[in-house]
Amino acid sequence: MPLLLPFMLMQATLGAGGASPYASALPREIVEKKEDEARKRRTESAQFAGPLPLRRENGCLLAVEADPNRSAEVARQALASAQGRERVRAGLCLGVALADLDRWAEARTVFVQARDAADPGDQLSRARLGAMAGNAALADGKAGEALTLLAPAALAAKTAGDGALGASIALDRARALVSLGQNEEAGRALSDARSADPTSAQAWLLSATLARREKRLIEAQSLIEKAAQLAPQDPEIGLEAGVIAILGGRDEVARRSWNSVVRMAPESPSAATAKEYLAQLGPEGTSKP
Repeated sequence: MPLLLPFMLMQATLGAGGASPYASALPREIVEKKEDEARKRRTESAQFAGPLPLRRENGCLLAVEADPNRSAEVARQALASAQGRERVRAGLCLGVALADLDRWAEARTVFVQARDAADPGDQLSRARLGAMAGNAALADGKAGEALTLLAPAALAAKTAGDGALGASIALDRARALVSLGQNEEAGRALSDARSADPTSAQAWLLSATLARREKRLIEAQSLIEKAAQLAPQDPEIGLEAGVIAILGGRDEVARRSWNSVVRMAPESPSAATAKEYLAQLGPEGTSKP
């Protein structure tokens, strides 16, 4: 039976920092997030499939969210004497706990060690652990290292036939490439993500964001419409749709999009951002239709 693990993923942005790529009175880019929001967005569950179920009596994975420091201590003790696949189990547990503590460099090292301890024929485990290592490097601001780690993980995911994992890895590759200013390569990575998992709304959303940043608004509109079809209740999609609309001179369309974000997630950070954008537009009827 697959085991659900807390997996620290950076799903919120294509990149951080830098000048705004468009002329607008909007207060900040849609993809720029405060640290507390980024933490919420990158915390999700990922299946660790394959022949490595962790015994419940170990207690580490079950306790990570409640007490990551204690979980890390338990995992270190287990790792000290572990052999073979036990090293994969203990390393996985330790890496997740360290990631939960934002100790990204240590987490990256531990995930790599766990990956290398996995059976060479277990491509799925090697892909997942490599993806975790790459994600930790990306979270640590080491985009170049992330790309080095994500490349073999992507190949392993393809060999294992896991399209959803392949898409997730491609999204992380895109984020790393954008942070390095390699937007053309990032576009190819996003295309790979959409091909690997056409149902990934995040892949379509980030593709729209990149197209918008490069002022390809017609393409961005098509991409964000697909994202909205897949995840109509996602407030980030509503926010991005509004940005694309206002850059195309469709102020009232943008207003409707941002108002929908406020209605569907009124207490969320996305709603707070939408309210800022709406304030910039002014009262209804004062902007161009």
